[in-house]
Amino acid sequence: MFHPACPSSAIPSRVGDRRTGTVVRCLEGGPRRSTELRAPPGSVTPKVLSETLRARERDGLLTRTAYDEHPSRAEYTLTPPGRALVPLLDAARAWSETRLPQLLAARHAHRRHAP
Repeated sequence: MFHPACPSSAIPSRVGDRRTGTVVRCLEGGPRRSTELRAPPGSVTPKVLSETLRARERDGLLTRTAYDEHPSRAEYTLTPPGRALVPLLDAARAWSETRLPQLLAARHAHRRHAP
């Protein structure tokens, strides 16, 4: 069913998680400092944000530029592969907006019939 050489096996496993999408959306308008990235996600702790940024940098979706200043400063920027996620996020949002009532109804029906 799934061929071992399938390109989808190389996709970073967390591309679809909500934090990655939020970070991509935050960086869509241009470079931002990590302190600017903390506000939009809201409930994301600095530790989780830092882990997400490091992982997405490792995946090549963003770059981190550190400046030798006091206090220290770093900016994050989307790379071309990271920027290419924007249309995918747009498509996922459109799909979700169209299908949300059906998804919620299915979840509700499943809960009613679950043991």
